[in-house]
Amino acid sequence: MAEKKTSMIKAGLVLGLFSLVGIGLVSLTYSVTHEKIAENERLFLLKNLQELVPQSIHDNDLLADTIQVSNAEAFGQNNEITIYRAKKNEKLIALIATPTAPDGYNGSIKLLVAIKENGELMGVRAVSHHETPGLGDAIDTNKSEWVFSFNGRSLSNLDSKYWRVKRDGGEFDQFTGATITPRAVVKAVLKTLQYYQAHKAELTDG
Repeated sequence: MAEKKTSMIKAGLVLGLFSLVGIGLVSLTYSVTHEKIAENERLFLLKNLQELVPQSIHDNDLLADTIQVSNAEAFGQNNEITIYRAKKNEKLIALIATPTAPDGYNGSIKLLVAIKENGELMGVRAVSHHETPGLGDAIDTNKSEWVFSFNGRSLSNLDSKYWRVKRDGGEFDQFTGATITPRAVVKAVLKTLQYYQAHKAELTDG
């Protein structure tokens, strides 16, 4: 009886040891993987930010010089969004906002919208979406040049009533067989510009 009890205790200890080792390996794997994923996301974000605002025209750390802003109507989400500020010799060059177009064909479309200090768009990028391949994914720069049609636009050189796709009487092309996606992006960019115009002082301060 005593031998059986001892054997059971030993078996329990071995199982416990294996469990601890397993938990440790899982924790280590998660930690390494999580850090790698976070670093990849940081590099992807930085690449997109620098496509919109090249390193040659600013001298600050875009990822460090940020402000948090909350406005569900303007930015398409209830949570705060991050706005990155590009500066040269401490002078503001541009802001890069991170709005969401909530009404894409297959869900939300996350954007980067770069705005010069004077309110003119430097560019727009779609950084996350689930739009249909061959149709709505034309918002990607590796699929078409459509998104470049925002470059240089502003509320000064294009009246807000023309910030629509052509099918709705606006200035921007729609895609063949897909109108919902470009319509959602155009609306989100317009709302971001309007927010910038209304809140420029607080966004550019500091």
